[in-house]
Amino acid sequence: MREVLDELVAEWRQGKSTAVGTVVSTYRSAPRPAGASMLVTSDERAVGSVSGGCVEGAVFALGQQVLADDTPVLQRYGVSDDDAFTVGITCGGIIDVFVEKVDPIHFPELDDVAASVRKKEAVAVVTVVAHPDSERVGLR
Repeated sequence: MREVLDELVAEWRQGKSTAVGTVVSTYRSAPRPAGASMLVTSDERAVGSVSGGCVEGAVFALGQQVLADDTPVLQRYGVSDDDAFTVGITCGGIIDVFVEKVDPIHFPELDDVAASVRKKEAVAVVTVVAHPDSERVGLR
């Protein structure tokens, strides 16, 4: 997330909505670690990477969907014999990517969190990425 934080805050300060896709878990060989993030801006720019190119197109499309319908999504990407030619991770690993909308309404604390990160202060943000009650997904 740190590699895209400045761009995210710039969009946020302008009141723009941005979709943020973050690797929340990995299994076996994964091209990027948990915490790697990619932004999809409201003007259709991609910033950052969640997989080094393997699934960025799919995450970009999912980001556009999240911006449009305001529903966060947890998506798994990986390779199996059945889906080797679909969107996936060619290195044989699996990644789970959580895509959510970030703007001053959905994340009013972002500026304070970013300031703490810049000062190298301890800070944590906890977001529900999966829950039996879908209304809880995305809550902080």
